[in-house]
Amino acid sequence: MVGKKMISSFMIRKYQPGDNEQCRSLWKELTEWHREIYQDSTIGGEHPEDYFDKHLAKVGPDRLWVAVHDSQVVGFVGLIVKGEEAEIEPLIVSKAYRHKSIGKQLTRTVTSEARNLNIRFLNIKPVARNIQAIKFLYKQGFKNLGHIQLFLDFSEHAWKPGPQLFECKFNF
Repeated sequence: MVGKKMISSFMIRKYQPGDNEQCRSLWKELTEWHREIYQDSTIGGEHPEDYFDKHLAKVGPDRLWVAVHDSQVVGFVGLIVKGEEAEIEPLIVSKAYRHKSIGKQLTRTVTSEARNLNIRFLNIKPVARNIQAIKFLYKQGFKNLGHIQLFLDFSEHAWKPGPQLFECKFNF
C-alpha cells in the first residue's frame, strides 16, 4: 500500500478505568476535528473532553472498546443499546493512527457485539461534513439511510453547498 503504513501491533480490548484520560483526550481531538471542518470554535464548549465522562456514565464501561498501540489508547468505540436498535457512538481514531485498519477493527468489534446481542438495526451518525468518515463507514457496510436530520440555522454559520438527495440540494 503506497503511503499507508499498517500497524500490526495494536489490540482491541474492553475499556478499563485507567483509559479514562486517554479517552478524554481522544474525545477532545474529535471535537477539534469537528471545529475544523465546520470552522466553528464553539463546538463542544470550553472543555469538550468532559463530554466523554457524560458518555461513559450513559453507556457504561461494558459498552466501550479501546484500540491500544504500545500501551497508548489510540482509538475507541462505544455502543448504545436501546431495545432491538443500537447506535455506534463514538468511533474515534487519533489522527496519527488513521488509515492503519484500527477504525476497521473497532467497527468489526462493535458490529460483532451488536450481532451477539441480537440487535436488529445498528446505526451510526457521522456529522455531515465528515466526508472521510462517511466514505469509511460506507466501505464497512453502512449503506442504508434510516434517518435524515434537517434543520434551520438562525446563526451566521457558513455552510457549504452540499449533496443532492431526491432532487433537493442541501448545504452541509
